[in-house]
Amino acid sequence: MDIHRGITDARYGLKQGSWWTGYKVHISETCDDPAPDPVDGEPAPRIITNITNIATTDATVTDAEMTEPIHQMLAARDLLPAEHYLDSGYPSAELIVAVKRNFGVALVTPVLLNSSPQARAGTGFDRTAFTIDWDKRQAVCPRGSTSTWWSPASQRGTPAIVVKFDKQTCQACPVRDQCTRSKTGGRSLSLQPREQQEALDQARAEQTSEQWRTKYGTRAGIEGTIHQAVAVTGMRRARYRGLPKTHLEHAFSAVALNLVRLDAWWSGHPLDRTRIGHLARLDLSLVA
Repeated sequence: MDIHRGITDARYGLKQGSWWTGYKVHISETCDDPAPDPVDGEPAPRIITNITNIATTDATVTDAEMTEPIHQMLAARDLLPAEHYLDSGYPSAELIVAVKRNFGVALVTPVLLNSSPQARAGTGFDRTAFTIDWDKRQAVCPRGSTSTWWSPASQRGTPAIVVKFDKQTCQACPVRDQCTRSKTGGRSLSLQPREQQEALDQARAEQTSEQWRTKYGTRAGIEGTIHQAVAVTGMRRARYRGLPKTHLEHAFSAVALNLVRLDAWWSGHPLDRTRIGHLARLDLSLVA
């Protein structure tokens, strides 16, 4: 029975051009900044990062499908963070709103940028150039014209709002070629529901700042954890058939890594060797 279940659990997966058969593992860990010492105000030594959650799925489950389940797992053990740093595969406007509403957690993560022709080209009037009046259910273009059509719709099964401008007004506009590629119709906009669109607009605006990039750099630490999980515990290869056994293996691996980190912290040893790039090695050899 276990062998049969193992065969049916395993799936083909594809990510960034790499194929594999099996599962995915999602690792969550702490990344707190050291708190100031209450006596002299100096930063206290950084506490070791701890793996707080392991989630295992078959290889076909997308990262975005696991965003809410991961937070449910963290909430069940009272381990929810105030901010959660994720890679770009996990968020959507809907999830940013839902996770904040349901768990009180702010997602710090890149979101997809505006994909309109104007935004991709970096010229003309993209959606951010339009003022949206949600209460009056209308939009105002950069030239001051007001939309004449506001209609809820469904796009690929997702709720949306379609906004259109009068074609006669757009045809007479002197900057029409900077606004729409339509030869006969007027400009149209596609919006998500208000709460989601506002969250998406805010996230897009924030991620262009240097402050946000510096803050998001905190997430880079998880790459070292993934490397450690592969190098120390062999997490990339499942030893057993079946999702339940594979998840148990992943949980044991996380416990082992936490013990390794605890021992390294107590003994004052670095968690891993310091890597020196090829160019740095050449420079050191020339100096010597």
